[in-house]
Amino acid sequence: MAALTASSFASRTSHVDYGAYSGSDSTAASYKFWLMKQNMTHYGLRASNKVDDQLKINTKSRLAARQRRRRRRRYESENGRPSGLIVCGSGMVLVFVGTEVGPWSKTGGLGDVLGGLPPAMAANGHRVMTISPRYDQYKDAWDTEVTIEVKVGEKTEKVGFFHCYKRGVDRVFVDHPSFLEKVWGKTGSKIYGPIAGEDYQDNQLRFSLLCQAALEAPRILNFTSSKYYSGPYGEDVVFIANDWHSALLPCYLKSMYKAKGLYKSARVAFCIHNIAYQGRFAFTDFTLLNLPDDFISSFDFIDGYEKPVKGRKINWMKAGILESDRVLTVSPYYAQELVSGAEKGVELDHVLRKTGIIGIVNGMDVQEWNPLTDKYIAIKYDASNGTGKKPMEKQLQQLEILYPDKARGVAKFNVPLAHMITAGADFILVPSRFEPCGLIQLHGMRYGCVPIVASTGGLVDTVQEGFTGFQMGAFNVECDAVDQADVLLVAKGVKRALATYGTLALAEIIKNCMAQDLSWKGPAKKWEEVLLNLGVDGSKAGIDGEEIAPLAKENVATP
Repeated sequence: MAALTASSFASRTSHVDYGAYSGSDSTAASYKFWLMKQNMTHYGLRASNKVDDQLKINTKSRLAARQRRRRRRRYESENGRPSGLIVCGSGMVLVFVGTEVGPWSKTGGLGDVLGGLPPAMAANGHRVMTISPRYDQYKDAWDTEVTIEVKVGEKTEKVGFFHCYKRGVDRVFVDHPSFLEKVWGKTGSKIYGPIAGEDYQDNQLRFSLLCQAALEAPRILNFTSSKYYSGPYGEDVVFIANDWHSALLPCYLKSMYKAKGLYKSARVAFCIHNIAYQGRFAFTDFTLLNLPDDFISSFDFIDGYEKPVKGRKINWMKAGILESDRVLTVSPYYAQELVSGAEKGVELDHVLRKTGIIGIVNGMDVQEWNPLTDKYIAIKYDASNGTGKKPMEKQLQQLEILYPDKARGVAKFNVPLAHMITAGADFILVPSRFEPCGLIQLHGMRYGCVPIVASTGGLVDTVQEGFTGFQMGAFNVECDAVDQADVLLVAKGVKRALATYGTLALAEIIKNCMAQDLSWKGPAKKWEEVLLNLGVDGSKAGIDGEEIAPLAKENVATP
């Protein structure tokens, strides 16, 4: 257990209010809808959506509600009635732990989930904290002046905490040179290693430190940000550990705390965002983790690969799965794939069949991806990318040379371009071999850009054939070569979609896409049900809350 060297602090931020969100769509005639889209598609326009009309209404509603609260507080103060913090007795106490949290740090879906799901849970009345590393000089996060000491490997390290309160969530950032010195100013590309595909040598120590700090934070950080909650989070906590980097958390919880009578009621849910990354290391590295030998069997793993060493290894994700109280992943179909065999379960399928796994499809940030307010498109209307193997990137770029009037090859991260393409395109092609959940197809549907997708993972759960897009079928999972059968599937799928161009059938599909509620509201209620069933003392069901992100961009790293 960590040694505490400072006790508490008061937050310097204030409470934020939220409005309502609706997922209904316009009832305009399909043909008129189609004509409007055709006339405006050059500028990236789509049809009106009541979701976005509601945003305008909510702005006025929030302002009126804020004014009413001010009047009420003034009245209570003048009449001798309490106007301070209200400690709410409902809901759960939730602590999300992960190496990424959008928008402060993000390389993929993990950052999106920890950015969007916690505010949705807070909107339902739960007390929510996220804990992630402080990779950068986030100008909206303040030093709590609380420090602890934790044992990492053979050394004792001093760790600090920074904090901000946004959208009902206490955002906590673990401060240590192993995070800040390596990544500062380059958060997007250097979280896990100096270059893509290469890990930092001390990653096990870095993430061991993160897990230990995350277990201390609920007990020692004294927050007064929320009007509904105050004080430390306490020990009746549900921890949500995410991917292999936080897999030590349930192990440390048992060995350092529960063994000493602490966190008696606390539980851990472990969420797999991408099973391809498991944290496999040399078996001798187990001694670096400072865990009792009782845990060796949970880490013990043998595969046929020679990286990082040949033969026997430790596997962090295996331990996270076995030592947690519940295992989840980011879509129902991906959950089925993970237990289907060694190929898609990446050699942990037998472990997951033993523990069971629940799939809940991700939501998306409906504020960042909102055609009504998108700063990257020239004309607003109502209603991330990744790089792959170098030879395939060159082939993509070669298309532009061969067909200069028909193709463009862009193989890099480019957020403004992604927004503009999504807004202007009629179809978006997603030929993924694997896809735990996927966001690009959600972004496309939000903008009325119809997805044509491979039939895998979350693409199966989110794109309905002929209703909100087109399914091409499952592809070969061998990633080092292009299967001609897959090429035929892509060609057939694209031709089938293009055959609907200019028809009322496509107009209806576009309308169906934009009518969906793709926010975190639905997934948050499913998460609540799973976490409530863990039976942590004092946990209660939340309210049916509504949450919309503020219009202003909320992060901010000083480069």
